[in-house]
Amino acid sequence: MKITENFQSSKTLFAFELLPPLKGDNIDTIFDTINRLSPFDPSYINVTYHREEIKFIERGDGLLERRTIRKRPGTVGIAAAIASKYNIEVVPHLICGGFSKFDTEDALIDLNFLGINNVLALRGDNIHGERSFNPSQNGHSNAIELVRQIAAMNRGEFLDSEMEITKPTNFSIGVAGYPEKHSEAANLASDIQHLKAKIDAGAEYIVTQLFYDNSKYFEFVRLCREAGINVPIVAGLKPFTTFKQLSLLPQIFHVDLPEDLVREVEKCKNNGSVREVGIEWAIAQCRQLKDAGVPALHFYTMGKADNVEQIARAIF
Repeated sequence: MKITENFQSSKTLFAFELLPPLKGDNIDTIFDTINRLSPFDPSYINVTYHREEIKFIERGDGLLERRTIRKRPGTVGIAAAIASKYNIEVVPHLICGGFSKFDTEDALIDLNFLGINNVLALRGDNIHGERSFNPSQNGHSNAIELVRQIAAMNRGEFLDSEMEITKPTNFSIGVAGYPEKHSEAANLASDIQHLKAKIDAGAEYIVTQLFYDNSKYFEFVRLCREAGINVPIVAGLKPFTTFKQLSLLPQIFHVDLPEDLVREVEKCKNNGSVREVGIEWAIAQCRQLKDAGVPALHFYTMGKADNVEQIARAIF
């Protein structure tokens, strides 16, 4: 089932995102989070995909050996396990970095065979230590190109033009949007034009980057509609949890923190108090967004269910 069908509901949906566990861990951490959040009837669950890392290991002869390491593998396997165990729609992430076009096609074929027909198409992050994004050989440079390939497969168009039998896939394609613009965009207007190109290429809905000021989301939606983007725009939320996030969130996610939120966090004596402030702030955000009729509230859990569980209990 395509999750875009769920967006046709008149009610605001609940959804959340999970990180694959670190290599060496097991899937129990994933199941624990789902078990705690499933009572709130999640419409779908996203499973992230993480870019490879490059490390140089010193060999016995004193030379350095270049190794490619994935710290959080298992996106497709986890997505399949969730779909089988919980019968909840699952949305694995698919990124450009680390994939050739042929790798992408094979990954999509695997998902299609598993009956998973929802994907979130992302460019993905730079390799750690690189200042700009470098695509893999014969890979995609941006999410627009990735969306085009997925949409082509939905039309039965595969990379091997000599294939005699091709059956179209049926993927629903989501993409990311940035209410406060992507860090590499010249300005918000140009970023929205880039977003429109993803929609024109075949994307069917948008999930926003996290934000703490609802006015940023509402203005973003208004500008998208003016630009001719008429697909559902899901609100992405991450509850505030620690003092360190006062500097880390603007640095990593390039978001502004409202003065009222910063003031309340600075009054706290420990991270436990910060966490409570974050929960109350998120509940207030969610109530306003829900009253405005947003299609879904999408929580970035980072694998931790405690605060999202409290928020969902108050909202859903």
